Amino acid sequence: MKYTLLSSPLQGFTDFRFRNAFNNLFGGIDTFYSPYIRLNGKRTIKPAYQRDILPENNVDLDVIPQIITNNADEFLFVANYVQQLGYKELNWNLGCPYPMVTKCGMGSGLINDRAKINEILTKVHLKSDIIVSMKMRLGYENSEEILKVLPVLDTFPLKNIAIHARIGKQLYKGGVDLNAFQQCIETTKHKLYYNGDITSVAKFHKMQELFPTIDHWMIGRGLISDPFLPSMIKNNTTKYPENKLELFSEFHNTLYQQYGESLFGTNHLLLKMYHLWEYFSIQFSNPRKTLKKIKKAKNIRAYEAAVKEILNSEMQSQ
Repeated sequence: MKYTLLSSPLQGFTDFRFRNAFNNLFGGIDTFYSPYIRLNGKRTIKPAYQRDILPENNVDLDVIPQIITNNADEFLFVANYVQQLGYKELNWNLGCPYPMVTKCGMGSGLINDRAKINEILTKVHLKSDIIVSMKMRLGYENSEEILKVLPVLDTFPLKNIAIHARIGKQLYKGGVDLNAFQQCIETTKHKLYYNGDITSVAKFHKMQELFPTIDHWMIGRGLISDPFLPSMIKNNTTKYPENKLELFSEFHNTLYQQYGESLFGTNHLLLKMYHLWEYFSIQFSNPRKTLKKIKKAKNIRAYEAAVKEILNSEMQSQ
């Protein structure tokens, strides 16, 4: 069966700089979802959100913008904005698990409010011709929540529903609930995409065997911790390229340079890179030691020296 690989949006990570650098050096992703746009009650779109989805910042990329909201008028405002940029689809985030979002009744915190979901989708489909797709979790408190809302979603012409097979209060802890995802397949008429814990070629093949009707697969954290993964899946190989470290180094340096030019202050840059290394370190032979070296770097010179030491040490160990 032919399949499509998608990049799941991760707020603070998969912006246009990341997407372009990733696509140029590694490839393997067919479609990227941009991190969500959030209005916070104001009818203005922050410059950072604007930059992220500008067509000139996403040349040669297939990108689908995303919104997080619990308000139909906000949805319509963003839909109109992205359509003016040439986008035909807007993805609605009902998956974000973080308390600062869910406590506001957004992200996965909205899944159990079927009336509100129905109200928003009704108004959006009545007043806009934007194609609507959804990114969801199984629920916030339990996986019964999505089973109750799927019949509501079935009354709308959604393009697809991408489901991260966890509940919101798990955040990213614990395992995915594959039985609950299978129940979703059996409950809805909509096309489903799978998301959750695709971190190796072997795990991808396992998911294919478990869910043979699924042909769209979303990779989130696994894409950051191992940027080679999508192309390895596409090439059906578990072997890394011989120049793995050189490619990773170029990827890191590209991000480091571009974030250095766009972020304000050394501390902001170092924090940004540290969060990336929380994922990057996983592909190194000693992840804990690797991340510790990055964390200890309190200035630019120390950081650059730490990265050089990490790469040299890894090269010598191979």
